[in-house]
Amino acid sequence: MFAEVEAVIEIIRPAIQADGGDIELLSVDEESGVVTVQLSGACVSCPASTVTMKAGVERIVKDRVPGVTSVVQPDEGAELGTAVSL
Repeated sequence: MFAEVEAVIEIIRPAIQADGGDIELLSVDEESGVVTVQLSGACVSCPASTVTMKAGVERIVKDRVPGVTSVVQPDEGAELGTAVSL
């Protein structure tokens, strides 16, 4: 499944790079179907990156690779902690 997901990411990558970002496949959990990717470059600070992930990357990967249930970033669901004043 990793190779299949990687092939789809390579198809998606040029569109993300055209906007100044990039995407890297980090892992594929074949049991749960969860794919972990890291967006970088302009995608890091872009307010639309969540939409890019769910409506773009996740939808395309789920459509093209049977068994994929979701696409997440490594920090998704992490605790944000407390605010610090400098």
